[in-house]
Amino acid sequence: MKGARSDQGPLPQIQSWAVPADQRPLRLDSFVHRCLPHLSLREIQKAIGEKAIWINGRAGKKGGRVFAGDVLTLQGFNYLLDQYPLPGWDLKLPILYEDAFVLAVDKPAGMDTHPHSGRKTKTVANFLAAIRPSLCGVGKSRWEPGLVHRLDRDTSGVILAAKDQASFDNLSSQFRRRVIEKRYWALVWGRTDQEGIVDLPLGHDPRDRRKMRAVTTEKKKKDRTRRWKALTKFRNLGYSQGFSLLQVEMKTGVTHQIRVHLQAIRHPLVGDPLYGEDQSDPFGLGRQFLHAVYLGFTHPKSGQNTAIESPLSEELQKILNRLRINP
Repeated sequence: MKGARSDQGPLPQIQSWAVPADQRPLRLDSFVHRCLPHLSLREIQKAIGEKAIWINGRAGKKGGRVFAGDVLTLQGFNYLLDQYPLPGWDLKLPILYEDAFVLAVDKPAGMDTHPHSGRKTKTVANFLAAIRPSLCGVGKSRWEPGLVHRLDRDTSGVILAAKDQASFDNLSSQFRRRVIEKRYWALVWGRTDQEGIVDLPLGHDPRDRRKMRAVTTEKKKKDRTRRWKALTKFRNLGYSQGFSLLQVEMKTGVTHQIRVHLQAIRHPLVGDPLYGEDQSDPFGLGRQFLHAVYLGFTHPKSGQNTAIESPLSEELQKILNRLRINP
C-alpha cells in the first residue's frame, strides 16, 4: 500500500500505455479502465474530462476512441495511480467497538464513507487505512476497506467494518438477508402519526441524477426503469413546535431511503438540502438531522447478539434541548 503524500506534494509521475497493434478501435474510457482497473469507469470519465489522459500528445476527450498504435500518457494526477485509500493520519474518529473480528466507528456528518480513488483523503476509509492497514484488501472493493455498509455524507452515526474476509462475508450476508437491525433518529417537519410504515419502491429520479424518488404507480410492461423494494418503519418519540423526532428502522437498504420515504409522506427531514421540499434550515444545521443511533447484528465469530450505539452529537442534542424533546 502506498504511503501518505509529503506536505509539498509528490513529484508528477509519468505513466504511458501503448495500444496493441491488433487492437480494434475502442472507447478511450474502456481502454484506460484496462490500464487502471482499480478505478471505476465514472472516476476514469471524470479524469478524462479534467484532461488527465493524453493521446499522442493531445488531451483525450469524453467519448473519444483509441486505435492500434496510439500512445496514452498520464502525467501528474498521481492520485489516479493509488490503488487503496491513503492513510488519513490526521483523522480522529471515535471507535465505538472493536474486537479481533469487527470494528465500529462513529462517523461525523460532512464526511464520506469512502473515496473512489486517491482523490479524496478525508473519508472513513482513509481513517481505517491509517489505524488498521490490514483492513485494506478485506471486502469487495479496495476503496472500502472492510466496510460492510455506508452512510450518506451528511448522515452521522455507526459505521461497521469487518477485520477479515470471513467476517465480512458473514456480515454482508446478514445485511442481504435483512436481519441486521438499523435504527436512526430523524427530526422531521410536522406532526406524524405515532407509528407508521412506508412501503414504496424507489427508483432514480429522471429529472435529477442526484436524487431518488418514491414510485407510486404500477410498473407498465414497457417500463424498463429499475426500481428497488424499500420498507421503512417509524415511531414518533416526541413532538414540539412543529417538529417530530422519529425513531426510524430500515428493513431494506436503498440509497437515500429514509430521506425519500419521509419526503413521500410529507414529513421531510429538517435541514435536508436535497429532499427538503424548499423548507428552510431553521436551526442553521447545514445538514439533514439524521443519525444512525443503533446497529444490532449477530457476531460473525461468537454468534452472540451484538448491539452498538452512537450518542447524538452535541449540535443535534442542542436542537432537541431547544425544542424540549426528551425521548
